[in-house]
Amino acid sequence: MITALCGLGVAGARKLAVGRAYLLKQEPSFSAEPVAHPDAELRRLDAALDAARRHLERIRHQIPADTPAHIAEFIDTHLLMLTDSALVDATRDLIRDQHLNAGWALKLQRDILVQVFEEMDDPYLRSRGDDVEHVVRQIQVFLGGVDSDAQEFASDTVAGVVVVADDLTPADAIVLGQRGVGAFITEHGGPMSHTAILARSLDIPTVMGVHRATEILRHGEQVVVNAETGCVLATSDSETLAFFRRRLSSAEQRRATLKQLLTRPSTSRDGVPVVLLANLELPEDSAAAQQNGASGVGLYRTEFLYLNHTRAPSEEEHLADYLGILKTLNGLPLTIRTLDLGLDKNIQYLSDRLPPLTNPALGLRAIRLCLKEPDLFLPQLRAILRASAVGPVRLMIPMISTLNEIDTLLRLIQTTKRLLRTQGLKFDPLMPIGGMIEVPAAALMAESLARRLDFLSIGTNDLIQYTLAIDRLDDSVSYLYEPLHPAVLRLIRHIIEAAAKTRTRVSMCGEMAGDARYTRLLLGLGLRELSMQPGSLLEVKAIVRDSDIGALARTMDELMQGIDERSPQSLLERLAEAA
Repeated sequence: MITALCGLGVAGARKLAVGRAYLLKQEPSFSAEPVAHPDAELRRLDAALDAARRHLERIRHQIPADTPAHIAEFIDTHLLMLTDSALVDATRDLIRDQHLNAGWALKLQRDILVQVFEEMDDPYLRSRGDDVEHVVRQIQVFLGGVDSDAQEFASDTVAGVVVVADDLTPADAIVLGQRGVGAFITEHGGPMSHTAILARSLDIPTVMGVHRATEILRHGEQVVVNAETGCVLATSDSETLAFFRRRLSSAEQRRATLKQLLTRPSTSRDGVPVVLLANLELPEDSAAAQQNGASGVGLYRTEFLYLNHTRAPSEEEHLADYLGILKTLNGLPLTIRTLDLGLDKNIQYLSDRLPPLTNPALGLRAIRLCLKEPDLFLPQLRAILRASAVGPVRLMIPMISTLNEIDTLLRLIQTTKRLLRTQGLKFDPLMPIGGMIEVPAAALMAESLARRLDFLSIGTNDLIQYTLAIDRLDDSVSYLYEPLHPAVLRLIRHIIEAAAKTRTRVSMCGEMAGDARYTRLLLGLGLRELSMQPGSLLEVKAIVRDSDIGALARTMDELMQGIDERSPQSLLERLAEAA
């Protein structure tokens, strides 16, 4: 018998794992029973806080020196939260004023704080409620009388196992990762949680949001984790297990083979060079980009700078962020996408100054917001220009839909340059300025845009969504999201041809660029620069090196003549034959 469960996959280079399920025990539960002596409960709370702090400090001390800095920063964040008055002082007040026991008071205060995060529209900020949950759980474990040493996991116990838990704290993930755990399955958490980011960094296949996993899965049974699809299989069927172990072995051999491509050129069999760049969500991702052989950064999303502040970030904060990435890239180019933020993000300092939107996806976002709110945009623009004096920086504007927007923006950039000169601040006067083609109007106007810009980048996520008029996050219509729809392919080809006419550099930075199924198609359409999440770089490079781009281009020309939306798979099969 096979039990199949589904959740949200979080994959790095490793996407598959097979191993015994290891069910982590749940944290102690607490009741609303009042106490006669609140002072004693306050002392218990303080002791638990001290124990949690010592536990986190010990984990932080054990992190190897060569580990990416952001891994230790997650622990630092939780250490700071142990002293946060909104959590600790408010809990003390509940104990003192209402004679609650420490565990219950902590739970009540946690619920209040988590509710605040859950009411936020932005998924990143909403996921920060996980940090509150994780810190409270650390404290509650020690309130339940658990010694800190008992929270450690012996290597001979967890090496290679699939840990199943209702949730995992970043500290859990770090310790288990150091002990050689095979994979994670959690009932809670999402792809933007700190635990998810850590799992990717530690290259541990993870599936999150698997409802009732700790009830359904049994300790010790064999489990298959597919972090690419978000599927979990529990089975004792020997043939099924043998099948997935062969797949796992094949995948590991494939990874080893791909690693050999790190220093090889990204050039096709017929000698055509293809530039492969990385997309960065966070500055910390630049290390993964380098480890996977990226030729630079084709898209750095800067929204987290805005989301991580209670006010708009300053010019100096922007600059420090960009200089940090440039230092890591060590001379490789950095493409910085300017703010792509809409009022759907529910950021207080934005909401206070602008009216609510009825349709955020089509409203005041990206370049529209930047031009309307120069006070918000200019610090970023000045910082990008100043960073260009230090390393190879390109500025990229999202969500262009009219020529007037570009002309207005270019005038603003010229004004900013003049002001920087008068202030004696350095910048690269020839810093390339490009635009993202994400809406059909921009795609159809690509030639005119290209004549004004230094480069174009095709953002397929939004371009497909707006072309097909579907919300890709809406489960009821997401099945209509089809990168191979003839309308999408014709728009992509039109953009590439417009760029060729004007000798303008063109790249693709949407999800389609990093999906190895489409690499031959994109090469055949004429793209020679692709930007993707770092984990996809070597897989795409392997296909580039194994392709005859001339043959792909000829086949693609033929296929585009009679392209039919009912046969996207045959399109890929024909290209595979041509390569």
